[in-house]
Amino acid sequence: MSPAGTLARKAAWRDLIAPGLSALIVLSILLGLGFWQIARKTEKEALIGRIRERSQSAPVAPPPPDVWNPVRDEFRHVRVTGRFLNDRETLVHGLAPGDTPGRALQGYYVLTPFRQAEGSTLLVNRGFVPTELKAQERRLGGLITDETIVTGLLRASEPRGLFVPPPDAKRGEWFNRDIGGIAEARSLGAVAPYLIEADAVPGQTTWPRGGQLRIDLPNNHLQYAFTWFGIAACLIGVFSVFAWRRLRDPVA
Repeated sequence: MSPAGTLARKAAWRDLIAPGLSALIVLSILLGLGFWQIARKTEKEALIGRIRERSQSAPVAPPPPDVWNPVRDEFRHVRVTGRFLNDRETLVHGLAPGDTPGRALQGYYVLTPFRQAEGSTLLVNRGFVPTELKAQERRLGGLITDETIVTGLLRASEPRGLFVPPPDAKRGEWFNRDIGGIAEARSLGAVAPYLIEADAVPGQTTWPRGGQLRIDLPNNHLQYAFTWFGIAACLIGVFSVFAWRRLRDPVA
């Protein structure tokens, strides 16, 4: 190879440093996203298995608030006895599966304080009501005023996501199940740090309707992982062709 060709080849290698480093950074990000999705898949499968196991077990008493551990206790099937404080219910915006597959109903989840027999208070998500039944007087048949037994799954307070609007406590507009915020807005005093997602009542025709927690959670993380790995493979292929052409014809 002539001296000029050698110099051109060296220049071509130098020209590949910046795009090579950029491609390496992007490749690291893509591979990181792929492996993160695989980890999320494992976590989601463990979560689904835990929910199924606990939801099918016999209901037990909920743990005392001072020993509540979300990692250990969330999704336990529990049973409590007491009375609903219907005048202090809170409606949280939400969606529920409709009668038509693929179409969701817009409405609210009814979070009602529940005064247990021994005097402590916790929140119960009694279930879903469509938007047209927002007003309590439109669903009087679903109110429970006597002492009753509630069974359901324990849930931790729901954090507000990045794209979830903040609540407007004065207008009663809530978009996530914020136990502490709702308790403060409703002047409930000390409440348990968890709520109960009420079980469905067989044959129920009134509202709200419990049993809205879906065990068949979407688990598309493997598909997402393949997507990120596929993009990473395309990046490797494109850069390899670019580098090969650049080195084959360094003068170009």
